[in-house]
Amino acid sequence: MLKILIPALMLIPTAWLAPAKWLWPTALFNSIMIAAVSLPLLKNLSETGWSSLNLYMATDPLSSPLLVLTCWIQPLAIIASQNHMAAEPLVRQRMYLALLASLQLFLILAFSATEVLMFYVMFEATLIPTLIIITRWGNQAERLNAGTYFLFYTLAGSLPLLVALLLLQNSTGTLSLLTLQYSNPATPDAYATKLWWVGCLLAFLVKMPLYGVHLWLPKAHVEAPVAGSMVLAAILLKLGGYGMIRVLIVLDPLTKELCYPFVVLALWGVLMASSVCLRQTDLKSLIAYSSVSHMGLVAAGILTQTPWGFTGALVLMIAHGLTSSALFCLANTNYERTHSRTMILARGMQVLMPLMASWWFIACLANLALPPLPNLMGELLILTSLFSWSPWTIALTGAGTLITASYSLYMFLMTQRGPTPTHLLALEPSHTREHLLMALHLAPLTLLVLKPELIWGWAA
Repeated sequence: MLKILIPALMLIPTAWLAPAKWLWPTALFNSIMIAAVSLPLLKNLSETGWSSLNLYMATDPLSSPLLVLTCWIQPLAIIASQNHMAAEPLVRQRMYLALLASLQLFLILAFSATEVLMFYVMFEATLIPTLIIITRWGNQAERLNAGTYFLFYTLAGSLPLLVALLLLQNSTGTLSLLTLQYSNPATPDAYATKLWWVGCLLAFLVKMPLYGVHLWLPKAHVEAPVAGSMVLAAILLKLGGYGMIRVLIVLDPLTKELCYPFVVLALWGVLMASSVCLRQTDLKSLIAYSSVSHMGLVAAGILTQTPWGFTGALVLMIAHGLTSSALFCLANTNYERTHSRTMILARGMQVLMPLMASWWFIACLANLALPPLPNLMGELLILTSLFSWSPWTIALTGAGTLITASYSLYMFLMTQRGPTPTHLLALEPSHTREHLLMALHLAPLTLLVLKPELIWGWAA
């Protein structure tokens, strides 16, 4: 673990001390090295499930795919930010890179923590760099409003979790993930225990976000700069799913009855968020709402508490992380040229940037879960586990899948096809940097088709 942690930590002084000319290349090279070193974590050879275990940190088949995703997205975020940060003063560029590095450090510590309390502290710590990135480098004046929403939703959700964890520590005497699964703290009758159950899951459901507590997400996404949107969509939402899977082991006898309203809300959210996508005019807002709908499926899959549900949730989280991050990068390439996120003002881009249009096409198809991509594998596993939980869910999930396909194609047609407006004819051409960025998003996604057991989690 130290071979990932120490370079991640050293990225912060690198950002502050590197000479101006070499600032972006050194930061990028460092983060690419971290990503390369993290890849062997996917190969888990231990019989107990836990590998590289020490006093505070360990990885297992559930956390290692998310850890590798965290390390993989970081260099991509640096590549994506390079162009629009070039005009900023040097101090602000250094600050931006240092914040991205600290965010990565907190995420690595969160995904590899063996103590639930350490996970909680890191879960909360990711709030600070994200908040600064949104409120300082956001595009519009509403960014402060978005930052306030983000802060208060997340804090209001996660304070009950702290109380619930302290109660758990009190009753079991430990918060270690290695031993928690063998303790039996919950008594299934008391009213307070039910409140404790909700307290344990609420923070993660807000973070995912569940439909109903999702209002912070579109605001934060729309206002954040490209790296903020990428990290938020690819990794920060996955903290919610990861935390749910970890905590549900302890909440065992209660979840059978108490999960009903949450599963219903999650599936209703899939339908509602997808329908909202069909009415969007703002490109980034559309991609943000599509994240809400995908995460609704993940939440429902986790709450069924079946091996297929857990596996499908993990596969869909990884696939969605790469896909939505790629879509935000594409939206950013459009924004850097047209300075508008309104889809109707930037149509017919295929004529002007034909290679970019093919990236758009692949990313939109990945978003609608085209076979044989991992997005489809995750959705099928979740749909199957939900159907065996209750046959009625097929109506909601089926309609959700249909609308997802509709808005993904709508997004592609609105941005790439149709008549090119006259004000777009003098556009900057696409750069090699942007094509490399898209290739690094979509290549892992297609390669995972060949060896899906890397991201199956415990089922493997």
